[in-house]
Amino acid sequence: MSGPLRVLVAPDSFKGSLAASAVAEALAAGWREVRPQDTVTLLPQADGGEGTVDAVARCVPGAEPRTSRPVPGPAGRPVTAHWLMLPDGSAVLDSASVCGLPLLDRREPVAASTDGLGLLLRQVLAAGATSVTVGLGGSATTDGGAGALRGLGARLLDRAGDEIGPGGVELAQLHRIDVSGLVPPPTGGVRLLTDTRAVLTGPSGAATVFGPQKGASPHQVALLDRALARFADVLAAVLPVEADRAGSGAAGGTAFGLAAWGGRILPGAHTVGELTGLHGLLPHADVVVTGEGRYDATSGTGKLVGALLQRCAGYPAAPLVVAGQIATPPPAAAIALTDLAGSVDAAIADPARWLRRAGALAARMRGGAGDRAVAEDAVARGAVAEGAPG
Repeated sequence: MSGPLRVLVAPDSFKGSLAASAVAEALAAGWREVRPQDTVTLLPQADGGEGTVDAVARCVPGAEPRTSRPVPGPAGRPVTAHWLMLPDGSAVLDSASVCGLPLLDRREPVAASTDGLGLLLRQVLAAGATSVTVGLGGSATTDGGAGALRGLGARLLDRAGDEIGPGGVELAQLHRIDVSGLVPPPTGGVRLLTDTRAVLTGPSGAATVFGPQKGASPHQVALLDRALARFADVLAAVLPVEADRAGSGAAGGTAFGLAAWGGRILPGAHTVGELTGLHGLLPHADVVVTGEGRYDATSGTGKLVGALLQRCAGYPAAPLVVAGQIATPPPAAAIALTDLAGSVDAAIADPARWLRRAGALAARMRGGAGDRAVAEDAVARGAVAEGAPG
């Protein structure tokens, strides 16, 4: 590949560090330093988690950013959310914008609620959206989407006929759900974007898999799992449910609740790729540079980088992964910022610098014979991991 190349830079965000757009810009800047003759296209991606709205906004002409009226955040404090109205009348929103972990001063694993997401959806529908795409990821909640259904008009009642409180643990008191006031889904449907195959309950359920990340102790995980099972049983009396559906455990089970409302659970990376035009560009790329904060065994289970590597297998494009850390070798050449920077702390302190350096190294790896000698030296020093042929 010594002549001009068509390079597609399509990373996810480096969570807690840089947005996907900033990651793409740094990688592209480094690449252009080495190979200014190449055509470099930036297409930051997401897999349904944080950054989904931003990724779509950058790539869909005429996408109109909207700001919600205040709705309750995961702990009840008012927040505003940004969402998109697309030219075809469809809306795109991130659940993390109203119930994400960064919205909490301290973690509330049993009390955090998705009520605000349901109220946001009501605003989106009132604005005229004919269909809705909801990115599910990065949530602070484990309430099965019960709060979202309440925000949409359902009533969650205990044996005395009183409304139960917010949060997953309160679902243990649930006796009946009144859906007579539930707002119907839009006529064009609801798409629920996930990056996990977790189900609602059990060893592969929302509480067990994600509860500890949200601050839940082993005892709280057990309480939440039982409460979610109770919620599924009671909800089944009034709405169709699939607690064992792959992906239903996404966002603390929010996918489950919204699927009962009529939503379709879909792989987020694939759907965002459709919305942003990624799938149309892949067949024409010579090189695809992607990345995420940490590449590990979970990266191939629905997350953006794993999904993109699988898709690249059907095209001539040579993929390359840039990650903050690499815990498991990916099936492609890879560069770890921690190796370039010398430590995790150094990489985190200035990720844009090391991403730019990684972009330059990636250009040398995919360049001519002279550049390959530089890349081979980097591999020998451990800065680059060689994966399966891309």
